[in-house]
Parts: sequence; C-alpha cells; structure tokens
Amino acid sequence: MKRGKLAENAFKRSVLKQIKTKREEVVIGAGVGEDCAVLSLGENCLTAVTVVPVTWQGEHMVRFAVHGPVNDLAASGAEPVAVMVSALLPLDMEEAELRAMMAEAEAECAALGIQAVGGHTEITDAVSRPILTVCGIGKIADSSSASVSRIRAGLDIVASKWIGLGGTSIIARCRGGELAARYPVRFIEEAKEFDRFLSVVPEAATAVKSGVCAMHDVTEGGIFGALWEMAEGAGVGLEIDLKKIPVKQETIEICEFFGINPYELASGGCLLMAADNGCRLVRALEARQIPAVLIGRTTEGRDRVVVNEGERRFLEPPGSDELHKVIK
Repeated sequence: MKRGKLAENAFKRSVLKQIKTKREEVVIGAGVGEDCAVLSLGENCLTAVTVVPVTWQGEHMVRFAVHGPVNDLAASGAEPVAVMVSALLPLDMEEAELRAMMAEAEAECAALGIQAVGGHTEITDAVSRPILTVCGIGKIADSSSASVSRIRAGLDIVASKWIGLGGTSIIARCRGGELAARYPVRFIEEAKEFDRFLSVVPEAATAVKSGVCAMHDVTEGGIFGALWEMAEGAGVGLEIDLKKIPVKQETIEICEFFGINPYELASGGCLLMAADNGCRLVRALEARQIPAVLIGRTTEGRDRVVVNEGERRFLEPPGSDELHKVIK
C-alpha cells in the first residue's frame, strides 16, 4: 500500500465493510467524510469522539497532534472537552524530551480550554521516532450535530481562512534551510507561523450558531481531498470556483519551490461549511474577524467539478498528501 492516508476504495472494502456489529447508542459511525463518531449516552446531549495520529517529527509536532482531533470535534458541531494522548517513543528518547512534549500539549490544551485526561506512554524498539495518537472527546447538543449526511444538493460551500496553512508551516519548519536560498528570512518565518491559525473551533462555533448544515475539517489530502470526501459522504455533486479558493502567497511560493500542488497539501486550519445561505454565513464569520469565502455549491448527481476560468476538471478520490513528497 502507498504511504499516507488509505485509498478510499481500500477503506470502503477493507475497513467499512468489515464493521457489521451495530448498537443503538451510535448515532453516527464510521463513514467516508465522517471524522467523528457520535454517541447518544444520555438525554439532550450527544458525545463525540475522534482519534488522530501524528507520525512526522519536527518542531511543534505536538501542537498539530492536539489541534487535529479538536478540529474534527468542532467540525462535527461538538464542544471539545478533553483529549487523551498516547505516545510510542524510540529507545533513544530522553525523559527531558518527553517532558517538553507534554508541556507543549498542556499549553495547547490550556489555550483551547480543554483537559488532557490520560493516555498511554511506551518506549519501544518498534518505532524510530515519536508517534503520537490523540483521542478527542466532546459534547453536542442534539440540535447542533453537523454530519456530512445532512448535505443535500443546492447548498453553498464556504471555506474559512486559507488552504495549505498546516502543510506550509510544517515545510517551512522542516525545510527552511533550502527555502533560505531563494526567500528572505521574514518570508520563511511568516510561513512557519501559519500554525497560529490551526484551530477551527471559533469558526465552527459561529457556523453552528448560524445554522450550518455540515462541516468538514480540511486536513490530509488538502482542499481537493476534503471536497471529495464531503461530497462522497453526502452522495452529491459539486461545482467549485478554483479562483475563489483562498490561499496565501507564501503557500503558493513554497509549493512552486518544491513542485507540489497547494490544493492537495495538508490544510489544517481551514474549515469547509455547507449552508443554505453562504453569504450570510460569510458575514457572520467576518463579524468575528474570521476570513471566509463562498467557493461553490453542491449539485444534483455525482459530478464533482472544479471550474478555472471556464475550464472544467473533475475531482478524483484523494491520494497521498503532497506533504509526503517533501517531508519524509
């Protein structure tokens, strides 16, 4: 199998089809485009759970590890409450490094207003670098669930902030020396700091209050992958205006430098939202100082089309993230 996220057909064939046992408490289970499971364990409140692994090693690895599941929870309409952190560490790991990682995790939890409630830590010769797996737990009011299954044809698609933020930050931090041969220090430092935009909790909370139908966190596979997953999970088509997809110049420049596609680059920090009135949602987000753009609509049928100045291309199921071409 190829490196990166499991191919959609393999996921359907070897994962989804093997899940046969059902329980009535499971409101939303495993599915394409569904990043959280939602459970009904009591009256008037649902529980959302998700899990995200981080396998790359670099500066602020822990920050990305915490924000991944928290963003997934927010995109499901949940209020993030807690995370559990599991760490597999190589034999040459020093305790001081572990302490620094957990201090960074606590700092991110404090900023997000959530609690680290446990996990598992193991030193093993099965790994050559730290591997973190973070489980997120959140709560949802019954009326606030934002599953992709609620999407229908004729909805507006809104994207928050900019695509490629997470991937650009990782590349700038891990390959900054090479970028310095072409770009000034201030350019590279700005790209590194794109991880300050990682949280989508504020826009998700605003979208829920504005009556959003569904949301999807844009992560591995980039905006093209997220659009496909959202449409596939809902069984609808798409028509997206490429020129309206928001992207920062630093992302464009860095992607050109390494010969990768910014639309297929890890984009933590960007949230896709499906709504009846996208313009109203954009105004609500902008009132909170959150940049947002209406980029297209859902359509009847199954065609997922991206339009670029009259030229039409069809989206395909997401493959390996472009980040894997740059970060080994």
